[in-house]
Amino acid sequence: MYSNEEYILELLQESGLITAEEASAVQGQESVVKALIDAGTVSEDDVARTVAVSASMDFIDLDDVHLEPAVLETMSADVALRYRAVPVRFDEGGRLTIAVSDPLDMETLDSLPYVLEHEFDPVCASVSKINDLLRQFYGGNGGVEIKSGGDGMGAEVHVLDDGGKAESGDAPIIRLVSQVLTEAFKNKASDIHIEPMEKSLRVRYRIDGVLHEVENHPRKLLSAVISRIKIMTGTMSIAEKRVPQDGRIQARLGEHDMDLRVSTVPTSHGESVVMRILDKSSLVLGLPQLGFLSDDQETFENLIKLPDGILLVTGPTGSGKTTTLYACLNYINKPDRKIITVEDPVEYQLSGINQVMVKEDIGMTFEAALRSILRQAPNIIMIGEIRDMETASIAINASLTGHLVFSTLHTNDAPGAVARLADIGVKRFLIASAVRSIMAQRLVRKLCDECKEPVDLSEKELRVLNIDPTQTLDSEIMGPKGCGRCRNSGYKGRMGLFEIFNIDDEVRHMINEDLTTPQIRRRARELGMRTLREDGIRKVLAGVTSAEEVIRVTMSDSD
Repeated sequence: MYSNEEYILELLQESGLITAEEASAVQGQESVVKALIDAGTVSEDDVARTVAVSASMDFIDLDDVHLEPAVLETMSADVALRYRAVPVRFDEGGRLTIAVSDPLDMETLDSLPYVLEHEFDPVCASVSKINDLLRQFYGGNGGVEIKSGGDGMGAEVHVLDDGGKAESGDAPIIRLVSQVLTEAFKNKASDIHIEPMEKSLRVRYRIDGVLHEVENHPRKLLSAVISRIKIMTGTMSIAEKRVPQDGRIQARLGEHDMDLRVSTVPTSHGESVVMRILDKSSLVLGLPQLGFLSDDQETFENLIKLPDGILLVTGPTGSGKTTTLYACLNYINKPDRKIITVEDPVEYQLSGINQVMVKEDIGMTFEAALRSILRQAPNIIMIGEIRDMETASIAINASLTGHLVFSTLHTNDAPGAVARLADIGVKRFLIASAVRSIMAQRLVRKLCDECKEPVDLSEKELRVLNIDPTQTLDSEIMGPKGCGRCRNSGYKGRMGLFEIFNIDDEVRHMINEDLTTPQIRRRARELGMRTLREDGIRKVLAGVTSAEEVIRVTMSDSD
């Protein structure tokens, strides 16, 4: 961690941060400073400040620093990773400030001016925060040749079942793949994309719905990396590279269990891999965390307490439909209710709920599963998706015989679900009788609470969102700025936009009369339904997301 740990131990005693007994207790450890930090005796910032004072150097908290691209470009990834240093800013005279983790490492301080070909002012920062920035801006450990420095970088990923096929000579590739998984998990990525380019192997993470390129490796590693991932699944063939394959990885990172759904597809430059991360510990199971404003949450809570009928959640892939359904089930999961789900696949295990996985290769289809579970006398049924007439018929029959049914459809808006059900063959009088409510949703990025700042909406934003300027007078409109906690994006986490379409007697009559979707939508608006964009506008005025995000996500909302 540091080049002279015994000297640092003396400094910590002299400054009164540790006692002689505490210093003696860690003697003999591989890293005495790390042992003190792990034990909670001192903080990492305390150590960095103490060393900085000894070296007559300023201390800097990198969490409070916004790194500009022009500054980061002054140092290549190879140099940053080799010297464990990060450029921070230019002063008024154009002189560069660089953060280092070890002011006692004179080799680094002497070499950097020659490597960079100009002078700089060094400042001291904590090891872990420098490592976080190195991973964020310079591609992790920079490839398989750079070893972890005993400071927490490169945490080991334990695969629960890889078939025992890994060879000892594969260790660098194993470390590389583990590092990719570790960094994706730490950055709360939902997907990992490993893509062969003409001359490189590109790694991207999808974070809060947006893809970020994080690493580029030599293309020669492609075959070994893909083979390692296939071995980790235990079911995919490493010999077959001509057809798409699917698999699943169960892994443990520290105390966290991870499930990854793996998909490969052959491309012109080789196999491309996408791994979707299912982090059980991060699953949102509370209705407030979904992003409802108070009135919509009250409406939705009343809907999911109904004794029977169908409640549909609609939206494109990746709009959070499954998470919403799980939150509903968790909210109504009581000992006096029997809940059964039919899913393809079961993404998360829910305590107290009977979950059935579809396995079409053995005949366990949605239809077969639904017919069987109705004999299990459930109160509540969740169907992962209504895909065809047979599934829809069973769902409707279940709702008409006293069951509450949750399911999803792929439609752009809530009223469009009526036409979608009719298209797959459901009679309109059955739609009107069985469906209680339809909710469309999208996901928008939330502004980072640490760095969001007040902004004024532009004339274009006011016009596109149809906002009256007087609406902004008593509002807290905020915009993205960017900081270390949000990867300088200005956003951290996501929330839902919702369009709740309740089926009342008048709407049932309209459905029976075979009115078109635009006609139904107009009447629903007259009856008080808020569109996705209108819900987004409320959240812009509340300062939780930006106008830019709402416009991006609701481009198809023409109302």
